[in-house]
Amino acid sequence: MHIMEGFLPIEHAIGWTAASAPFVAYGLYTINKRIKEKPEQRMLLGVAAAFTFVLSALKMPSVTGSCSHPTGTGLGAILFGPAAMAPIGMVVLLFQAILLAHGGLTTLGANIFSMAIVGPFAAAAIYRLAKAARIPFGSSIFLAASCADLLTYVTTSAQLALAFPDPAGGFAASFAKFATVFAVTQIPLAISEGLLTVIVMNALLRFNPLELQDMNVITAQEAQA
Repeated sequence: MHIMEGFLPIEHAIGWTAASAPFVAYGLYTINKRIKEKPEQRMLLGVAAAFTFVLSALKMPSVTGSCSHPTGTGLGAILFGPAAMAPIGMVVLLFQAILLAHGGLTTLGANIFSMAIVGPFAAAAIYRLAKAARIPFGSSIFLAASCADLLTYVTTSAQLALAFPDPAGGFAASFAKFATVFAVTQIPLAISEGLLTVIVMNALLRFNPLELQDMNVITAQEAQA
């Protein structure tokens, strides 16, 4: 992740694009609705987008046809909900493909699905579950961001395994190979991303507690702490 230009068979590229399109369309609707209702959140939305762009641009070589890097989508998913990250992720991935040769246009749908759909929905779900279990704020953020990063790469491993099954072991053997290679670099990167997201969220909590409360990110008790 990102999967490089032209690496996926055309039918897979089209399939992942079709799977991602409804999420992007709905995400645009949710963003437009939120900005119309609360235009003061534009700046925070820009911060979430910039966070994703910068972190996901820090790449290192990994599996053939792909690379390893932080994703940065957990922050935006926690702040604005997972649907909003689909169009944000699409813009980030599009700019990186065009300007940085990072990812590609034919693989854009696959990269959106793993980084901007699976990752954000995982982050939002894990954060809500952690809060419901009364796990402290910082730990909840760390779990959400780091697990979102890891699940993004689990999804990419599945995408690559579907496209290139092992001649002997099929999908399962291929998935195990891709996931194992990714794990070498991605586990420490996920931990680092989780810690960085905690630092950013603690800064937001310090300077914008009422706004975070209004966005249902934190409770009134946490805003007053």
